[in-house]
Amino acid sequence: MGKRLIVIGGVAAGMSAAAKAKRVSRDMEVVVYEKSAYISYAACGMPYLVAGDIPDYRDLLARTPEQMAKQGVEVHVRHEVIAIDPETHTVTVRDLEKGREFAHRYDKLVIATGAGAVRPVVPGLDLEGVFLLRSMEDGLALQRFISEHAPQRAVILGGGYVGVEMAETFRRLGLDVNMVIRSGEVMREALDEDVRMLVADELARQGVKVVRGEPIAFEGEGRIEAIVTEGERYPCDVALLGVGVRSEVPLAQAAGVALGKSGAIATDAHMRTNLPDVYAAGDCAEAFHRVIGEPAYIPLGSTANKQGRVAGENAAGGEETFDGVVGTMVVRVFDLAVARTGLTEAQAREMGCTVRAPLIRAMNRAHYFPGATPIYVKLVVDDVTGRLLGGQIVGQDGVAKRIDVLATALHHQLAVTDLQRLDLSYAPPFAPVWDPILVAANVAGK
Repeated sequence: MGKRLIVIGGVAAGMSAAAKAKRVSRDMEVVVYEKSAYISYAACGMPYLVAGDIPDYRDLLARTPEQMAKQGVEVHVRHEVIAIDPETHTVTVRDLEKGREFAHRYDKLVIATGAGAVRPVVPGLDLEGVFLLRSMEDGLALQRFISEHAPQRAVILGGGYVGVEMAETFRRLGLDVNMVIRSGEVMREALDEDVRMLVADELARQGVKVVRGEPIAFEGEGRIEAIVTEGERYPCDVALLGVGVRSEVPLAQAAGVALGKSGAIATDAHMRTNLPDVYAAGDCAEAFHRVIGEPAYIPLGSTANKQGRVAGENAAGGEETFDGVVGTMVVRVFDLAVARTGLTEAQAREMGCTVRAPLIRAMNRAHYFPGATPIYVKLVVDDVTGRLLGGQIVGQDGVAKRIDVLATALHHQLAVTDLQRLDLSYAPPFAPVWDPILVAANVAGK
């Protein structure tokens, strides 16, 4: 009889771990417990589901329990693991449909409990019309509410990735939108001030009002009617909480799993925790940051999938390693694509680095070619060593292609002089002869 792997949680990391383990060891019994009704779906697609770009939520489903069963993976939805006993190698599981509890022994365990949305502690949070957008259930509930109640005014708390995506979604659905942000600055943690201004200008151009404030109450008679801050009252028919996420670690912590400085689960390069035979992956775990040289908490689906594959392979007897991240992301903000990788100028300076970080404006295609539009590139370069530390790019087209060039450079610790020598593609419909990356590198290299 083969060994048994139990995976706590599905979606990106959990299902990647389960599928990989079964491919590595066909004799291994693989069991997944997922507390929601869905095991694997594209959470990042939910703003576009609500907007109507994706006509059917089932298009977001990547795997079903039936599909996994054909691969030899046993999946139980609506089952929550409520305790881990590392001494006896058992988990206690609650069947949320039948209300019963039972114990199940494991030989190897992968914790993939993900992250939960941060909820401000204020009165009225449970009013109808107040939503998170973290799970498939969240997305379907918001979509149903908009269809049934036709709200006209939306308030979004927070100015991160989900906040700006949902600002676009609400505006496309015809709603008036206020974004209430504690700092008053959109994407403050992701971008430097000069780049944030480009995003803020686009939001304003599209009719989104960004205001500084922190909620002290949600008002309404059964249904949300307004959000109140210390200085203002913002009437609304729907509210979205987008103030960030927090790693879901109470289950792991109660079992003795060590946490890192970020508060997420600490792992080594093999995704092993401090407990024997216990691995962790995805949004509940830290990832090694290749630029700063230490673990960090950067919860992204792309990272979760990679970590899950490594955890699953090693749980099945492999020796794979996860080489880390450089913090790459891209998000659509109406007509702009906004991307960053590595460190911002502010983050680099906080770490004690002396940096130069010019922001350049160039064209995304040959200037004479129809459809050419401006693109802005900012490189963050160590002023002593010349090493590239990060980059930010904003434009209408060609942004994702170029941020991936910078991410590759960061992964291999290239200097700005290396960027200057890159042989990048050129053709008038796609890029000018001096690509904006090269222009930025030449300016930053002076």
